[in-house]
Amino acid sequence: MSNPATGVSSKLLLSIGIGVGVTAVSGASYLYYKYWKENTIPEQWQRVGTLEMLEFFPIKSCAPLKFPEGTELECEVLGLRYEGCRDRALMLVDKDDVMITARGYPKMVLINSRLVTPTKLEINAPGMETLELDFKKLIEEAPGRDIHTAVFGAKLDAMLCGEKYEKWFSQFILGQESGLKLVYHPYQEPLKPIDKDLAKEPHIKKSDTGAFADATSYMMMNLSSVDDLNKRLPRPIKPIQFRGGFYLKMDKNEPYAEDSYDWVKVGTEAVFRKVAPCRRCILPNINPETGERDPENNPLKTLKTYRCFENNPSPVLGIHLGLRQGGKIKRGDVIYVGVQK
Repeated sequence: MSNPATGVSSKLLLSIGIGVGVTAVSGASYLYYKYWKENTIPEQWQRVGTLEMLEFFPIKSCAPLKFPEGTELECEVLGLRYEGCRDRALMLVDKDDVMITARGYPKMVLINSRLVTPTKLEINAPGMETLELDFKKLIEEAPGRDIHTAVFGAKLDAMLCGEKYEKWFSQFILGQESGLKLVYHPYQEPLKPIDKDLAKEPHIKKSDTGAFADATSYMMMNLSSVDDLNKRLPRPIKPIQFRGGFYLKMDKNEPYAEDSYDWVKVGTEAVFRKVAPCRRCILPNINPETGERDPENNPLKTLKTYRCFENNPSPVLGIHLGLRQGGKIKRGDVIYVGVQK
């Protein structure tokens, strides 16, 4: 029987409808399978090098934590943890509760810290008396209220640490008795929304955003890439200027090999998904030993000549990682990349 309006038989219309339906289902199934496969931890791994350097930063934009050689750190959803201290769980804000960093206050990189007990942090800076912060007592002694702040536009709440910290950091950074406040991330999971520039990345999750990190809880640098950059610079820079957590020493000298990585495993337990390339700002231009900016705006100026992609003015060096399986890691661990079948 034909449809009078079209002259097409009912059987033909039915078969066309079934065909379209099957195609749609097949397409959806394929997309689901592709997503599932891309986000499933690989079963096979290939060694690419070792974890030459391992660093994290108790206070955002300040110096990395000092800990003994051979120390094991925990990889957790909020970032690296050593005893009672977490990566970038402390941050400085101004009188208006706006985040400050070493981009605007380069002296911040001279503030260093070490853990003297599992929960007590000693904080030092040139010309200042040692400041102690006990994470265990912090919540009990703190003013007991949150402030509303943001990390590059990503809004979140943070806990004020107290007046003695306000005075110490204001004296060192501003040269006055007040003006800056130290805040803490006391929560057990990330609160920060995904950075708007990373939201388009297909593999990033909200759980990847960490405490007060700029973008994600974890970032890896390839030392071969830093070596290649140094060949192009009038004055070589140190890898620490890129403030990565993991520094890969490759078995073979392969600059920028990290661009193509999808999965990374450190040691025998911790597994990470690459979620985005790391786009660079002016912070690497600051010398971590002097707190001074490079007079020629390097290495950023040089990076811009050959590491800008997709019409983005910010050059790429390093990769952002999202934790997909927690575990302990230490310097010297083997680093692997996933091999997809």
